[in-house]
Amino acid sequence: MSNSTKPLAGLRSDLRDGVLHIAIDNQARLNAFTAAMWNELPMLIRAAEANDGVRVIVLKGAGDKAFSAGADISEFEQNRTAASASAYDHSNNVAFETLAKSSKPTIAMINGFCLGGGLEVALCCDLRMASSVSQFSVPAAKLGIGYNPRWMRPMLGVVSAARAKELLFTGRRFSASEAAGMGLVNQVVQPHELEAKTTALAAEIAGNAPLSILAAKRCVDAIAENPGISDLAHLDALVDACFASADYVEGRRAFMEKRKPTFRGK
Repeated sequence: MSNSTKPLAGLRSDLRDGVLHIAIDNQARLNAFTAAMWNELPMLIRAAEANDGVRVIVLKGAGDKAFSAGADISEFEQNRTAASASAYDHSNNVAFETLAKSSKPTIAMINGFCLGGGLEVALCCDLRMASSVSQFSVPAAKLGIGYNPRWMRPMLGVVSAARAKELLFTGRRFSASEAAGMGLVNQVVQPHELEAKTTALAAEIAGNAPLSILAAKRCVDAIAENPGISDLAHLDALVDACFASADYVEGRRAFMEKRKPTFRGK
């Protein structure tokens, strides 16, 4: 089953078999995000949140040159000076936070350039699949840009503090193999395998119990952000909801009957 939408502010969405594919489409500028695109992304994520038919979200770049080169620098004179800078950063923050806090598991499918704000988008996803020709960087120091501290939380959830400093201090581009070595991506594959491998991963996740995935996602994120967390009641409630669900009954029955379970997220 497929449900496509027309391009909206440079973002295209396509729902297939429980997986919502969001394409970042601004190929003339290596899929850089315009202000309109930053505003559109959280709207698409919220719509996915409200749709029980969406089990997994995959973000990818249109074409074969870039996941995203970050923010569209051609708009900086208008959007990143004086009072407009605050509004622009706010739209960035909302986009990153909405993506990072999505209840649906998210995968960034990275091919080619993944730079600046584009890398931040990828870091806000749960998993990152990259082709071997991908390149990664945060060029803020080369542009005289102060990197917003709010955007460091997703980065530090993926790489060590020392690696984050290396990314930010040097502004240089890292290869896919270097990115894998620092834990920036989960897996590196050949370019011709990227879509198939990512699709297979998304399908595997989509076939599992949504409540179990939600509990795992929330628990991992909360404890990674605050290892010393003492109030686990809200996390325990998510785990308890799994055991009280019809999906738990279905999972047990399917195991005993040696068949594939059909989970409904209830």
